[in-house]
Amino acid sequence: MTDTDRLTRDTHATRLALAARDGDVDAAERFVRSLHRDVWRFVAHLSRDPQVADDLTQETFLRALGALRRFQGRSSARTWLLTIARRAVVDSSRYAASRPRLYAVPDWESMAERSQPRGLPGFDDGVALGQLLDTLPEERREAFVLTQLLGLRYAEAAQVSGCAVGTVRSRVARARATLIEDLGG
Repeated sequence: MTDTDRLTRDTHATRLALAARDGDVDAAERFVRSLHRDVWRFVAHLSRDPQVADDLTQETFLRALGALRRFQGRSSARTWLLTIARRAVVDSSRYAASRPRLYAVPDWESMAERSQPRGLPGFDDGVALGQLLDTLPEERREAFVLTQLLGLRYAEAAQVSGCAVGTVRSRVARARATLIEDLGG
């Protein structure tokens, strides 16, 4: 996707968010549809658990729609939404860390692996990418996913992550170096 295409898409999503804020129910539905895939990919990578990505995506949109009346359009709706998604993942991780996990199945890991779909187009590539990204420290993985997979500009990624643009650039550069090294390059 070119920068022009992305800007057009972001502008469209922002217009939908503003219309939804003003009460346009159809615009709210189109807003959710326009950014659903980006939010899902982001939370799946951040949480390292595609199984909870649907729930985290839904939580993100519930939070966003509840806060839409405060959205002013100072940033793109996509940047605003990914910031909310990041908070949803952090909150979910904190909640999960504070609760013990109980499993009724003695070998739940093997059962979970067997239940995963196989042979889907791109499945193996997605697994390989996920495994590579899992080797990165959380901050580098987040910066890499935002800029390289979701196509955010460094300034937008900095806004989502709550850090300086230079920090995002550094994290992405280090992530690339680590991934290249891990690939044997």
